[in-house]
Parts: sequence; structure tokens; C-alpha cells
Amino acid sequence: MTALSRREGPAAPAPGYKVPSGVLAGPIAPTMLRLAVPTTLVLVVQTLVGVAETWFVGFLGTEALAGVALVFPVLMLMQMMANGGIGGGVSSAVARALGAERRDDAEALIWHAFVLACAFGILFTAAALLAGPALYRAMGGEGPALTAALTYSGAVFAGSIPLWVTALLSSALRGAGNVTVPAQAISAGTVILILLSPALIFGWGPFPRLGIAGGGIAVVVYYACVALALILYLRSTRSLLKLRIVPLRAALFKDIMSVGLLSAVGTVQVNLTVTFVTAAVGRFGADAIAGYGIASRLDYLQIPLVFGLGTAMVTMVGHNIGAGQGARARRVAWIGAALAFGMTESIGLAAAIFPQGWIGLFSDDPQVLAMGSLYLRTVAPVYGAVGLGLALYFASQGAKRVLFPVLAGTVRMILAAFVGWSAVAWFGAGLSTLFQVTALAAVSYGFLTAAAMIGGAWGRQSAYRPLVRESLAE
Repeated sequence: MTALSRREGPAAPAPGYKVPSGVLAGPIAPTMLRLAVPTTLVLVVQTLVGVAETWFVGFLGTEALAGVALVFPVLMLMQMMANGGIGGGVSSAVARALGAERRDDAEALIWHAFVLACAFGILFTAAALLAGPALYRAMGGEGPALTAALTYSGAVFAGSIPLWVTALLSSALRGAGNVTVPAQAISAGTVILILLSPALIFGWGPFPRLGIAGGGIAVVVYYACVALALILYLRSTRSLLKLRIVPLRAALFKDIMSVGLLSAVGTVQVNLTVTFVTAAVGRFGADAIAGYGIASRLDYLQIPLVFGLGTAMVTMVGHNIGAGQGARARRVAWIGAALAFGMTESIGLAAAIFPQGWIGLFSDDPQVLAMGSLYLRTVAPVYGAVGLGLALYFASQGAKRVLFPVLAGTVRMILAAFVGWSAVAWFGAGLSTLFQVTALAAVSYGFLTAAAMIGGAWGRQSAYRPLVRESLAE
């Protein structure tokens, strides 16, 4: 019996692999939260560590803060592409393989993910070194702020390979339903980072005072330790899926990249949007860049919240797609979207009402406070729309149906990046107008992604059953 003729119902698990309870049958929300909570908690802690690092850098002055703000969108581009882009393709491929009872393919996908991690790591290191100076200047960096940006960028992007290895191996484990090991490895590495970062920035104890470069070096050490821990685990007898060298197969790269490339386009769109908005804000001076950079960090705080939920959605949707359970996969998507909307909208409303509670953590400069508060009062109330769109994007990764969320992201990019930047650069619009356009873009993204799902972006239920043995036999 082929996958296309298999009836709806839980498939038998792959030999030696136990499908996480609740994934293929039973209540959806409790299972989703159980899979999401470890990843969410760890990523929130990880994000707060990044916030703490920004706080440490704040002691070096406004120019140092502005330098980090210039690098931050590019660093987030790499992290989001690794975790939510290509990493989403890895999770989806592993989950669908296991749901379709293809354990050998699931294990082989881990080695293919490792190879991709090394390739993308080298690419990002080279790109940052070659294109970084021109990019940061184009974003408004000059003088001491530009010097700080180049110093921090050179340090942090030296560790691109371990960052990618951490992201893709963690994604493979999450795709198999193992959220505990990545969470433990990241938590242990976070302890290293929170201690090492200020020590290298300020020269505590035996460590040299490296200033802003110390923060970047600490990030590199952190990812190297986590990557090594994940490799050792996947090579050990404790892991049900093993990292082992196997012959490379185009079909497996295709299975990852058919989701990963489109998803990567989506992450590029998000970060191009931030980059263009940062460039537009840069026209108003270093105080404006610093205020916007601090405020927009709260935007990124949503990402680990939704990412934790989203990785659970990729796992659940992918397993159900592989098992031929399209209707349940759709229910997973909508329940996850509702949870994401509630979480992100709550954060947004709190930030809009009390913006100085966030901005004041990093700076007491009146201009920085004013710029950051303006952004949060304008954009934070529509955080829920972004959370909704991101959740449906992750669900679409699991279903191997990411085109419509990417198109919705294109609309968001056109509005926020090109229309917003053009309004400032060509028509003399102020920051208030720029931020209003950014908020409109966020609402459009959430609305269009949800509308595509309602309109049948995943196709008919019978279309949920491709991509099992037949697709890899091509």
C-alpha cells in the first residue's frame, strides 16, 4: 500500500524509535506545550542573556550601543536563518521521515544537516568580513559607532560554524521530539556566556579587558561548547538517532532545502526589514539608533517565545503529515497560532503602556528614552499579528507548505523596508511615520498568513500525504 492510498490514522513508529506521546493522537494543546516549554524557557533565558550583554555594553557608552545595534540585525539574520530557516527544514524533514517510518533516512538527515552547517558557517564568516564595513556604513554607522560595529562583528562572526552546527543539530533532535537535550546543552552554555561576557568586556580577574570585542568572543566560545556537547550526545549510546558519516544523497539535501531555502528567504525578509528600518532611523543620529536598537530587541524577544512553540508545531505537524493525518496537522496549526497570538499580544500591550520600563533598563539618556518609547507605543500593540503569522509559518514548515507565509513576509518587507525607508529618505517623513508604516506591515503579515491558511494554502487533505518514500526515490 502506498502513502497516497494509506488511510488516516496513526502510523506505526519507525523501528527503535518511539513517537512522543500525544503527537499522533490525543489532546493537542497539552502535547504542544509539553514539547514547547523546555525550548521556550531556554530560548527566553538565552535572549535575556543577550539583553544582559547589551546592558554590559551600555557601560561602554552610547556609541558602543549604537555599534551593537548596527550588527544586531545581521547577527539575528544568521541566527534566524540557522534556527528557523534551514533549521526548520531539518526539523521538518526529520519529523516527516519518522512519521513515515523512515528511520534510516532520519539518521542520514542528521549528517546532511551537519554538512550544511559547516557550509553555511563558512559562507557567513566570509560575507561578514567582506561586506560588513559597507553594510554598516549604509545603515548609518560612522565614526566611533562604526568602529564599534566592525570590532563586534569581526569577533562574533568568527564563530559562525559552531553557531550553525548548534542550530541544525538542535533542530534535528527537536524534529524527532527530543527537546530535552538541546535545552540542557543550551542552558549549560548560557551559564558560560553570562560569566564570560562581562569578564572579557571589562577585564575581570585573569581575563584581559577587550571591550566590545569581548562580548563577541564570549558568544563564539558559548556556541563552540554547545556544538561540541550536541555532537558528543549524538555519537553516544544514549541517543536513539545517531550522527554518523553516510554517503551524501541529493534527495536528502533536497528534502531539507525544499523547506529550508524558502524559509531562509523568509528570515532574510525579516532581517532586511529590520536593516532598512535601522538605516532609516540612522538618519536621525546615534541617539535614535540606540533607542530603536534597544526597543526593537523586544521585537526579537517574541521570536524565542514563538520559536519554542513553533518547533513543537513543526514536530507535530511533520509527524502527522508523514503519517497521513492532514486534518490533525491543520488543527495543530490553528491551536498553536492562537497560543502564539495570546502570548505576543500580551507582551506588546504591556510594552506600549510602560515603554520606559524596558528602555530604562539600558539607558537613562532622555533622547534614547524618547526614541525607544515612540517605537514601542506605535509598534508593540500589533505584536500579536506577528506572533500569529510566525506560528502559522512554523506549522507550514512541518507541512512542507511555506510559500504563502513567505509571500506574506514579502508584503511586510515591501511596506516596512521599502515604503518606510523611502518615506524617510525621499519624502522627509519623521520617525513617527516610519514606525506607523512598520506597524501596518506587521498587521498585514499576520492577516495575509492567516487568510492563506483559511483559503487552503495547504491544499486538500489528500495533498497532505506526499513526500514519503516516493519523493526520496526520485
